[in-house]
Amino acid sequence: MSAFRRDKKEEEEGSGNPFQNIEKTTVLQETRTFNDTPVNPRKCTHILTKILYLLNQGEQLSTTEATEAFFAMTKLFQSRDVILRRMVYLGIKELSAIAEDLIIVTSSLTKDMTGKEDLYRAAAIRALCSITDVTTLQGIERYMKQAIVDRNSAVSSAALVSSLHLTKIAGDVVKRWVNEVQEAVNSDSVMVQYHALGVLYHIRKSDRLAVNKLVAKLSHMSLKSPYAVCMLIRIACKLLEDEDSSGGGSSDSPLFEFIESCLRHKSEMVIYEAAHAIVNLRRTTSRELAPAVSVLQLFCSSPKPTLRFAAVRTLNKVAMSHPEAVTACNLDLENLITDSNRSVATLAITTLLKTGAESSVDRLMKQIASFVSEISDEFKIVVVQAIRALCLKFPRKHSVLMNFLSAMLRDEGGLEYKASIADTIITIIEENPEAKETGLAHLCEFIEDCEHTSLAVRILHLLGKEGPRTKQPSRYIRFIYNRVILENAPVRAAAVAAMAQFGAACPDLLPNIQVLLARCQMDTDDEVRDRATYYYSILETQDKPLANHYIVEGLQVSIPSLERALHQYTMNPTDVPFDMKCVPLAAVPSEEIVNPSAKGGQADGMLISAASSGSKVLAVAATVSREESYAEKLRSVPELVAFGPLFRSSEPVELTESETEYVVRCIKHSFPQHLVLQFDCVNTLSDQLLENVRVEVETPTGYQLVQEIPCPRLSYSETGTAYLVFQFPEELGATVGTFNATLKFLVKDCDPATGLPDSDEGYDDEYMLEDFEVTLGDQIQKVTKANFGAAWEEAGATHCELADTYSLSNMGTLEEAVKNIISFLGMQPVERSDRIPEGKSSHTLLLAGVFRGGYEILVQVKLALAAAVTMQLTVRSTNPEVAELVTSAVG
Repeated sequence: MSAFRRDKKEEEEGSGNPFQNIEKTTVLQETRTFNDTPVNPRKCTHILTKILYLLNQGEQLSTTEATEAFFAMTKLFQSRDVILRRMVYLGIKELSAIAEDLIIVTSSLTKDMTGKEDLYRAAAIRALCSITDVTTLQGIERYMKQAIVDRNSAVSSAALVSSLHLTKIAGDVVKRWVNEVQEAVNSDSVMVQYHALGVLYHIRKSDRLAVNKLVAKLSHMSLKSPYAVCMLIRIACKLLEDEDSSGGGSSDSPLFEFIESCLRHKSEMVIYEAAHAIVNLRRTTSRELAPAVSVLQLFCSSPKPTLRFAAVRTLNKVAMSHPEAVTACNLDLENLITDSNRSVATLAITTLLKTGAESSVDRLMKQIASFVSEISDEFKIVVVQAIRALCLKFPRKHSVLMNFLSAMLRDEGGLEYKASIADTIITIIEENPEAKETGLAHLCEFIEDCEHTSLAVRILHLLGKEGPRTKQPSRYIRFIYNRVILENAPVRAAAVAAMAQFGAACPDLLPNIQVLLARCQMDTDDEVRDRATYYYSILETQDKPLANHYIVEGLQVSIPSLERALHQYTMNPTDVPFDMKCVPLAAVPSEEIVNPSAKGGQADGMLISAASSGSKVLAVAATVSREESYAEKLRSVPELVAFGPLFRSSEPVELTESETEYVVRCIKHSFPQHLVLQFDCVNTLSDQLLENVRVEVETPTGYQLVQEIPCPRLSYSETGTAYLVFQFPEELGATVGTFNATLKFLVKDCDPATGLPDSDEGYDDEYMLEDFEVTLGDQIQKVTKANFGAAWEEAGATHCELADTYSLSNMGTLEEAVKNIISFLGMQPVERSDRIPEGKSSHTLLLAGVFRGGYEILVQVKLALAAAVTMQLTVRSTNPEVAELVTSAVG
């Protein structure tokens, strides 16, 4: 053991990283020292440390370099120095994935593994198993079995952990060691028992009954290892989640009773694991949560910071789904606001913001103000997210909350932090009409000193969208034009676009806007000049529909798809003008509101990320449309290229239960004239190979089968795809209907281990699938309308209009009616008309969409609530048949 001792003075010599400037070539040349006789342990240890440092810093060694270093390393086995020998073991492990012919050290490692020197044995086992493959494992199997039950806990643990890694390459061999592993579960060593349980679970995890028996047996034993009990709790949770019939976290289950009993364990680790497990179970009721919350409440007053952090973090998560269950802990959480650990304080305040009453908001905001300046940007973002949720929960408190957010905007901070505050203010503006004026005023003040171009552009876009609809639109022009005078080119361009929005929507401001745009035509930047000229020319015509179409609404096509279509058009010269209708529409941006009750831990996840790694939190996420993601796959199928651009893709429809022999789901792709049905199939039978997998359907009248593309081969647990292509009926009313489907295939019995068929012959079989429908919504793409009133008025002169009245007797509330209408029609609610103010007995829902082929649809739905919901539906469309289809489909 004296070899481990080093003078403290030696450690203190020098400063910084001694390996910072080492080079790979130099270090590899130094490995020649390994051939010296006698071996210099200290010098060789230092060289090995350099090699390990390079590898762990991501330095790449070629196979030749790694092999040469390895062979030089083997000469070090002649030294008896303990530290050097252990470094050799580490070197072998690190080089095992790169070097060749490592098998030559098997005998030396086996000797060390079975020798009397305990300091060698555990490390030798780990190194040996890292170079072992299926063919050589049987040679050391006897030694591994002995090591698993070795009296030395370090040796036993090393053998068990290595066995766990070996299950990936030789699972069948490791299964033969089950008796030894079971004996290790009874070990007195805390770590051996934990590792043994892990190996035993991995051996049995594919056999649900065996895992159930394992948990039932061990839950009645008094396991000495708290780590093992924690693992047992996690296994029990997985079993509970898999038992759909038991209702997830049902308190009637013996598994749940075991987890709940662990709340009374003597180890704090186990108690927390049990509480955490109960909180995270699906379908857990408030009554079942109560004992877990009580335990977490006690941990909140623990002198240990780790326990306080764990408890408040878990309560934060509970508050997202069951805020009433956490209310009892509010006093303890308030005490944690002043906690010296700022992670704990931040989580405590965000939890309180989710569970507190409206009357406590003012007091909570004062408490936040006392410490918010002391925490980092990452933690501030978490607080902002919690304030956003509070604004949505208590709309009447928008003034207090936005004043607080405005003060935070004026503080120092990075882009992500400022963007999160701006996002929150924008969300409040869009969700609460009463807060619009105040929120826009705060944002106007902020852009006066905003240092971030992307944020200034986004706020200017919002001002252009919302400003013209306020009571005094002119008050915002000064703030916008100041950006033209003072800012860089991208901000100036955004300001020009925002001013044009005012000119298009506010006739009384048009002369002033034209003067300002005329000045912008002399800008030094070509983008700014081009925009100003473009908008000035449109506004000068005083053609309201033209301004509405090109300024207010803007282009709604997918930009990547437009680029692709234009490229294809230029590659194939033609006299036919380019048609914008051939370009797929862009995805309607769905702004994700960070509502903790719905988002399942976003703010909590941010805090954990910030606390652990200090990583940046992105405030804005790009949305990729479903159509764009599927279009790439469909383009890779040559037979589908001829049907033109993809118009609409549906959500996947499950045609089987998830536990059946064959799992099939259908995605409906609508093209201008064709319907492509994509069937994703999974074979869950390991002893069967399926070939020529196809789906036969009975179609409604009018559909014509154009093409069938079967899946040639479907192995176990793989996903294969078959396609059917139909031509839509000429009569639009016949396009809505039910399809009956049957899965057909050729079955070949095969060896489950290899997946190879027993013979070339097979037999035909079929499997009934659930029926599915092609609906109206499958043929309509959502679009937005920034000014629905102007679009509706314009459509009155150019579109066909149909109206009808319906009684929705099966719907008892306006909210239910709105939700069902939107889902059925598959159109986009605009101007936030899908939100119904409290206490209203009448409401108007506004919808916009485009039918395949490029036919615009505008819908106005007037709802009134009496004994039942009465609906007056008015449809305006560029195609009379489409208008008739919408009204008849609703009827």
